[in-house]
Amino acid sequence: MAVLEAARARFASDGFAGTTIRRVAADAGVDASQVMQFFRSKDELFAAVMAVPASALERFNIAFEGPDDHLGERVVRAYLHAWEGSEEESEPLMAMLRGAIVNQHASDQLRDFIQSRLREGTRGSDDRDAALRTGVASAMLVGIITARRIIGVPTLVDADIDDLVRVVAPALQDVLAPRHD
Repeated sequence: MAVLEAARARFASDGFAGTTIRRVAADAGVDASQVMQFFRSKDELFAAVMAVPASALERFNIAFEGPDDHLGERVVRAYLHAWEGSEEESEPLMAMLRGAIVNQHASDQLRDFIQSRLREGTRGSDDRDAALRTGVASAMLVGIITARRIIGVPTLVDADIDDLVRVVAPALQDVLAPRHD
């Protein structure tokens, strides 16, 4: 549907607060009243477009497959590729991140998405700190994307994915799969 595609692109580029029903309608080539007829509010439109693509979920699931030796690298790489990859994956995620700053529903969705992906990787672990470690890992990853894509910290914006993986993966490795010497 043209309205959902227009809304997805608009939320991703302008965030929740900067997106209006009128702009979405104009982008889709329809009247704003039609958008309101189907979605009733900007919140409901936002909820409709925030379905996380199956490819992003699969990318995160695959990152946790295999031995723990390179877990940090796999998770950082999967995360960055999902958030900065194809528009089909990255736009809904970026819209969720921008919206989470001003909208509780978006914040809930983003939190649930990130935690579920990271927690999935520690499922079955008898480590009592696994939940805390996944929370710390999610904060690190969200911070990187926020600084890179929303705030625009120049050194992070200019860094390529391989450089970020090289620097961040060891820290994430220590958080997600600490050595018990």
